[in-house]
Amino acid sequence: MKAVIQRVREASVEVDGKVIGEIEKGLVVLLGVGNEDEKADAEYLAEKIANLRIFGDEEDKMNLSIRDVGGGILAISQFTLYASTRKGRRPSFTHAAPPEKAVPLYEYFMECLQKLDIPVSSGEFGAMMLVKIFNDGPVTIIMDSQDRFKPRKGNE
Repeated sequence: MKAVIQRVREASVEVDGKVIGEIEKGLVVLLGVGNEDEKADAEYLAEKIANLRIFGDEEDKMNLSIRDVGGGILAISQFTLYASTRKGRRPSFTHAAPPEKAVPLYEYFMECLQKLDIPVSSGEFGAMMLVKIFNDGPVTIIMDSQDRFKPRKGNE
Protein backbone atom coordinates (compact mmCIF):
# COMPACT_ATOMS: atom_id res chain seq x y z
CA MET A 1 0.00 0.00 0.00
CA LYS A 2 1.11 3.49 -0.75
CA ALA A 3 0.02 6.57 1.17
CA VAL A 4 0.56 10.25 0.64
CA ILE A 5 -0.04 11.95 3.99
CA GLN A 6 -0.69 15.67 4.18
CA ARG A 7 -0.99 17.66 7.38
CA VAL A 8 -4.01 19.95 7.01
CA ARG A 9 -5.83 22.73 8.76
CA GLU A 10 -9.02 21.48 7.13
CA ALA A 11 -10.07 19.30 4.21
CA SER A 12 -13.20 18.06 2.50
CA VAL A 13 -14.25 15.82 -0.35
CA GLU A 14 -17.21 16.33 -2.68
CA VAL A 15 -18.97 13.94 -5.03
CA ASP A 16 -21.55 15.34 -7.44
CA GLY A 17 -21.42 18.73 -5.69
CA LYS A 18 -22.15 17.30 -2.22
CA VAL A 19 -19.65 17.22 0.65
CA ILE A 20 -19.43 13.58 1.71
CA GLY A 21 -16.45 13.82 4.07
CA GLU A 22 -14.63 16.56 5.94
CA ILE A 23 -12.21 17.17 8.77
CA GLU A 24 -10.72 20.11 10.56
CA LYS A 25 -7.16 19.85 11.87
CA GLY A 26 -5.67 16.52 10.91
CA LEU A 27 -4.37 14.48 8.02
CA VAL A 28 -5.48 13.73 4.50
CA VAL A 29 -4.35 10.26 3.49
CA LEU A 30 -4.39 9.47 -0.22
CA LEU A 31 -4.28 5.67 -0.20
CA GLY A 32 -3.37 3.38 -3.07
CA VAL A 33 -3.83 -0.39 -2.84
CA GLY A 34 -1.55 -2.63 -4.88
CA ASN A 35 -2.00 -6.13 -6.26
CA GLU A 36 0.28 -7.65 -3.61
CA ASP A 37 -1.26 -5.88 -0.60
CA GLU A 38 -2.89 -7.70 2.31
CA LYS A 39 -4.50 -6.82 5.63
CA ALA A 40 -1.05 -6.64 7.23
CA ASP A 41 -0.21 -3.71 4.93
CA ALA A 42 -3.30 -1.81 6.07
CA GLU A 43 -2.52 -2.53 9.73
CA TYR A 44 1.09 -1.41 9.30
CA LEU A 45 0.21 1.89 7.61
CA ALA A 46 -2.65 2.67 10.03
CA GLU A 47 -0.38 2.19 13.05
CA LYS A 48 2.48 4.19 11.47
CA ILE A 49 0.22 7.06 10.45
CA ALA A 50 -1.58 7.16 13.80
CA ASN A 51 1.72 7.58 15.62
CA LEU A 52 3.63 9.67 13.07
CA ARG A 53 4.91 12.76 14.87
CA ILE A 54 4.34 15.53 12.33
CA PHE A 55 2.40 18.09 14.36
CA GLY A 56 4.14 20.92 16.16
CA ASP A 57 4.54 21.01 19.94
CA GLU A 58 4.73 24.18 22.06
CA GLU A 59 8.17 24.88 20.53
CA ASP A 60 6.82 24.19 17.02
CA LYS A 61 8.93 21.03 16.68
CA MET A 62 7.35 18.01 15.02
CA ASN A 63 6.83 15.96 18.17
CA LEU A 64 3.09 15.29 18.22
CA SER A 65 0.98 12.70 16.45
CA ILE A 66 -2.58 12.91 15.16
CA ARG A 67 -3.61 11.14 18.36
CA ASP A 68 -1.81 13.73 20.49
CA VAL A 69 -3.56 16.68 18.84
CA GLY A 70 -7.00 15.04 18.63
CA GLY A 71 -7.25 15.48 14.87
CA GLY A 72 -9.10 13.49 12.27
CA ILE A 73 -8.17 11.72 9.07
CA LEU A 74 -9.77 12.12 5.67
CA ALA A 75 -8.97 8.92 3.74
CA ILE A 76 -9.21 9.10 -0.04
CA SER A 77 -8.74 6.07 -2.28
CA GLN A 78 -6.25 6.81 -5.04
CA PHE A 79 -5.29 3.99 -7.40
CA THR A 80 -3.17 6.46 -9.41
CA LEU A 81 -0.46 6.15 -6.75
CA TYR A 82 0.41 2.91 -8.53
CA ALA A 83 0.91 4.58 -11.91
CA SER A 84 3.88 3.38 -13.92
CA THR A 85 5.29 5.88 -16.38
CA ARG A 86 8.28 3.85 -17.55
CA LYS A 87 6.97 3.29 -21.06
CA GLY A 88 5.20 5.73 -23.33
CA ARG A 89 3.29 8.77 -22.21
CA ARG A 90 0.12 7.22 -20.81
CA PRO A 91 0.42 5.87 -17.26
CA SER A 92 -0.16 2.17 -16.72
CA PHE A 93 -2.06 1.06 -13.64
CA THR A 94 -1.43 -2.70 -13.83
CA HIS A 95 0.11 -2.70 -10.33
CA ALA A 96 -3.02 -1.19 -8.74
CA ALA A 97 -5.37 -3.72 -7.16
CA PRO A 98 -8.73 -4.24 -8.87
CA PRO A 99 -11.77 -2.87 -6.99
CA GLU A 100 -12.81 -6.29 -5.62
CA LYS A 101 -9.51 -6.41 -3.73
CA ALA A 102 -8.90 -2.70 -3.16
CA VAL A 103 -12.27 -1.75 -1.63
CA PRO A 104 -12.11 -4.22 1.29
CA LEU A 105 -8.50 -3.23 2.06
CA TYR A 106 -9.31 0.50 1.87
CA GLU A 107 -12.23 -0.04 4.25
CA TYR A 108 -10.09 -2.21 6.53
CA PHE A 109 -7.43 0.53 6.67
CA MET A 110 -10.09 2.96 7.90
CA GLU A 111 -11.35 0.42 10.46
CA CYS A 112 -7.80 0.04 11.78
CA LEU A 113 -7.56 3.81 12.27
CA GLN A 114 -10.92 3.88 14.05
CA LYS A 115 -9.76 1.11 16.39
CA LEU A 116 -6.88 3.44 17.29
CA ASP A 117 -9.52 6.04 18.32
CA ILE A 118 -8.95 8.33 15.36
CA PRO A 119 -12.01 9.92 13.76
CA VAL A 120 -12.06 8.99 10.07
CA SER A 121 -13.94 10.55 7.17
CA SER A 122 -13.68 9.26 3.63
CA GLY A 123 -14.33 9.79 0.00
CA GLU A 124 -16.22 7.40 -2.26
CA PHE A 125 -14.21 4.62 -3.83
CA GLY A 126 -14.15 4.89 -7.62
CA ALA A 127 -16.04 8.18 -7.77
CA MET A 128 -14.82 11.39 -9.37
CA MET A 129 -14.05 13.47 -6.30
CA LEU A 130 -13.18 17.08 -5.66
CA VAL A 131 -10.78 17.09 -2.72
CA LYS A 132 -10.15 20.42 -1.02
CA ILE A 133 -6.97 20.39 1.02
CA PHE A 134 -5.67 23.27 3.12
CA ASN A 135 -2.16 21.90 3.55
CA ASP A 136 -0.53 23.06 6.78
CA GLY A 137 3.18 23.73 6.51
CA PRO A 138 3.11 22.33 3.90
CA VAL A 139 3.91 18.93 5.35
CA THR A 140 3.63 15.97 3.00
CA ILE A 141 4.97 12.48 3.76
CA ILE A 142 5.01 9.48 1.42
CA MET A 143 4.82 5.96 2.85
CA ASP A 144 4.90 2.52 1.26
CA SER A 145 4.02 -0.55 3.32
CA GLN A 146 6.65 -2.51 1.37
CA ASP A 147 9.37 -0.35 2.97
CA ARG A 148 9.04 -2.38 6.17
CA PHE A 149 10.61 -5.29 4.32
CA LYS A 150 13.48 -3.64 2.49
CA PRO A 151 14.58 -0.07 3.16
CA ARG A 152 15.50 1.93 0.11
CA LYS A 153 18.83 3.70 0.04
CA GLY A 154 18.41 7.13 1.62
CA ASN A 155 15.05 6.32 3.25
CA GLU A 156 16.13 4.58 6.45
